[in-house]
Amino acid sequence: MRYQITGKQIDVGEALQAHVKTELEAMLGKYAGRPTDATVIFSKSGHEYVCETVVHLSTGLNATAKAHATEIYSAFDGACEKMDKQLRRYKRRLKDHHKDRTEPVELSGASSYILASDAETPDDEPESLQPIIVAEMETQIPSLSVGEAVMQMELAGLPVLVFRNDKKDGVNVVYRRDDGNIGWIDP
Repeated sequence: MRYQITGKQIDVGEALQAHVKTELEAMLGKYAGRPTDATVIFSKSGHEYVCETVVHLSTGLNATAKAHATEIYSAFDGACEKMDKQLRRYKRRLKDHHKDRTEPVELSGASSYILASDAETPDDEPESLQPIIVAEMETQIPSLSVGEAVMQMELAGLPVLVFRNDKKDGVNVVYRRDDGNIGWIDP
């Protein structure tokens, strides 16, 4: 497993790196069969340390966790606890469905755009109805079942996930509704 342990304007010492590696190996050994890589980023926000952790599993799913604390080790331990809870739920769902994905998730390429908002003049009529493109990026659309898409959305902490439906071979969307439930769009 590959580790990338970095700090944003913080010096991450050898002791912290060793602690992160041993704790992640112990936690991932319980739940995830074959994690491929882990990225841990430490930063400082005011008087608190922030730890963002992303673990990429061999099935193609990503587990993310973020925690804040006044101590840097406590911030990592909080993120590790959140990820432990996510992976425990993920493993329980896999057992409940009696289906373990044997091959990696198939990814297809797509373009992703960031559009400028017209927040500075909400009452005025826009000059053009065409939005201004601020950035253009390449993104990957995974080929998943609906249950796996919901799991991926929850593991990554995303509000919405676009995916290619395994059963119908069409593009679908799952999203978190305002009432806390999950919505599914199947065109």
